[in-house]
Amino acid sequence: MDKHEQALRLEEAVAHLTRVVDDLSAIIARQETEIARLSRRVGLLMEREAEREAEGSTIPLADQRPPHW
Repeated sequence: MDKHEQALRLEEAVAHLTRVVDDLSAIIARQETEIARLSRRVGLLMEREAEREAEGSTIPLADQRPPHW
């Protein structure tokens, strides 16, 4: 293998790795957005449940017996 072929193979490898890095970067950006959205939703659900528990008027759904019992 001469130096020209070796340089060509290295350029191809760098191009491939650059594309992989770009693809992974886009995936991570989407995941960051999704995690932020889900974190906000969990926060809202936690607040809602805390309000429900503070009222104390009902038994938590997890502790209630199913209707078929």
